[in-house]
Amino acid sequence: MDTSAHVPGTAAEPSRVLVVGATGYIGGRLVPVLLGAGYRVRCLVREPRRLRDQPWADRIETVKADVTDPGTLPPAFEGVDVVYYLVHALGTGTDFEEKDRRAALAVARTAKEAGVRRIVYLGGLAPRQVPERDLSPHLRSRAEVGRILLNSGVPTAHLRAAVVIGSGSASFEILRYLTERLPVMITPRWVNTRIQPIAVRDVLRCLLAAARLPDELNRGFDIGGPEVLTYRQMMNRYAAVEHLPRRLIFPVPVLTPALSSLWVGLVTPVPGSIARPLVESLRHEVVCREHDFARYAPDPPEGLLGFDEAVRLALKRVRDADVATRWSSASLPGTPSDPLPSDPQWSGGSLYEDRREVAVAAPAEELWRVVEGIGGDNGWYSFPLAWSVRGLLDRLAGGVGLRRGRRDPHSLRIGDSLDFWRVEEIERGRLLRLRAEMRLPGRAWLELTVAPDGPSRAVYRQRALFRPHGLAGHAYWWSVAPFHAVVFGGMARNIAGRAVAGTPAPGA
Repeated sequence: MDTSAHVPGTAAEPSRVLVVGATGYIGGRLVPVLLGAGYRVRCLVREPRRLRDQPWADRIETVKADVTDPGTLPPAFEGVDVVYYLVHALGTGTDFEEKDRRAALAVARTAKEAGVRRIVYLGGLAPRQVPERDLSPHLRSRAEVGRILLNSGVPTAHLRAAVVIGSGSASFEILRYLTERLPVMITPRWVNTRIQPIAVRDVLRCLLAAARLPDELNRGFDIGGPEVLTYRQMMNRYAAVEHLPRRLIFPVPVLTPALSSLWVGLVTPVPGSIARPLVESLRHEVVCREHDFARYAPDPPEGLLGFDEAVRLALKRVRDADVATRWSSASLPGTPSDPLPSDPQWSGGSLYEDRREVAVAAPAEELWRVVEGIGGDNGWYSFPLAWSVRGLLDRLAGGVGLRRGRRDPHSLRIGDSLDFWRVEEIERGRLLRLRAEMRLPGRAWLELTVAPDGPSRAVYRQRALFRPHGLAGHAYWWSVAPFHAVVFGGMARNIAGRAVAGTPAPGA
């Protein structure tokens, strides 16, 4: 992502910025962008440990504070030029509007007293010609917070966005789960509401540029992507990107926002306390009324990111099988669509997992020898008949089956075919990751790892991962799940047993 946005007449030297809400969806992606642009970053968080595993944790200053407790705020604001306010109480209960109000007032007062040069706030895009009192509680609260900050006496840029397209965004996750899991839908009327979604990449570009707006500027800006779509169109466009059949959608007038949120709660793992306010907001048309921000931060030469490409980027991490063994391996900056450790557990789409772990009374080297010898003539160490039947079914479906075997009986390398798997990653002595090439309604991986546990002991860990494609993928996983204890459990036990059997007895 280009982090070079510049507004004439602004400070040339990097300044200190405070990110309030760094553990949230946008905040966790904004911090590496700010660092990449040369800013000194301080993060205000209630629980600093939640930033511990971020790859940029050692490059920031962390201050423990709570926006609802004004007495804790002054140390965090001291010496700060720009404050990014990215906190919302959505999902914390029915009184989230009051919590948002108290927090905004406390931050506004503290920023004014500390001499902060600018506040940048990301709020919600409000509909045209709808009185604030008639807005959904979610949009009404965001509008009120924006007004509080604009009246704080500190120049504020209130950026207003509708649906943000990026893995981890609650609005996007609702769209993702509904589309993937329901080929036929009886839906509320709000599926025909017009919305102007925006890619998370473009949101971050605007947030970065807002730090360098002219000092006297104090106003709101609508920010959106290049397309205006209905929710129905977004679902069908998502399905097309994912190569799913076109969704059959039948809107009916009887589904109230309350019933709609219950329906969303049944189909998606997004908590009802978050889903309901968002669903209630969908009854309003949210389309940008102006594009004034481009006067201060011009659109990229290639233009704003369209909906389809934003969806592709949001899905890229799992589709490309980049299943990280640890979050700290994530690259930065420039990957705003990737999942982060601070994302909620329900984000990122469905990724089913079968995990096994066995303590092995054999050296790690011997255990690795068994792991690297898997497949081909050595077999899969578990229920040979089941693997043979699976291979036969794959061949009948036009797949490769088990007939490919392996290149070498003892060693593997990246790219090797291994029966109906392919070696995607190998770290000699530690990790073997295989990607399935059998015919499946989804994508599958098998990850085998070895860790030493002293000179003569080791730990074997095994993960089978499956990303379903449409409803058929979910049905496939649950249809084979009852056999996992036999197939995958037996594999883990037998690999451990083979390693122990191949280890000479003491004194031999």
